[in-house]
Amino acid sequence: MNESAIVKTLLWPDEAATQAFAQHLAQCPAIFNAIIALEGDLGAGKTTLVRSILHALGVEGRVKSPTYTIVEPYECTYDQKTIGIWHFDFYRFNDPREWEDAGLRDIFASPGLKLCEWPDHAQGLLPHIDLTIDIQVKENDARIVTLRAESSVGKSLLK
Repeated sequence: MNESAIVKTLLWPDEAATQAFAQHLAQCPAIFNAIIALEGDLGAGKTTLVRSILHALGVEGRVKSPTYTIVEPYECTYDQKTIGIWHFDFYRFNDPREWEDAGLRDIFASPGLKLCEWPDHAQGLLPHIDLTIDIQVKENDARIVTLRAESSVGKSLLK
């Protein structure tokens, strides 16, 4: 881990805490050009957090997991500009050729928010992560969440 990284640990006792955190992130202008990695076991709440972030940013309608499609694109409006948002799920990603074939290099090179579930499955292909959110399920369905910011963008998201 980067020596200058900021690490915080939170307790989310319920889904309302997840939504409150998502609201906090949505109020930070830096989110509109961030790469956020979401880690945790199956069922930890990664997609629930993404859904909460997208709704907090004003995305309407159904937010589905891109488990089979690898990426789902969305848009929101900020400061009278349309901002691209991409939700990735690399759980089934296993062929680096898919990176080029799916145009992922171009997506990551463009401005906008990138939310990446299972980033370890695309290890070596992802650009530098701004904020890693590791969600672990504890007793009574509470979540222990470790936030690790290793860039100025990530650090501004934790203020």
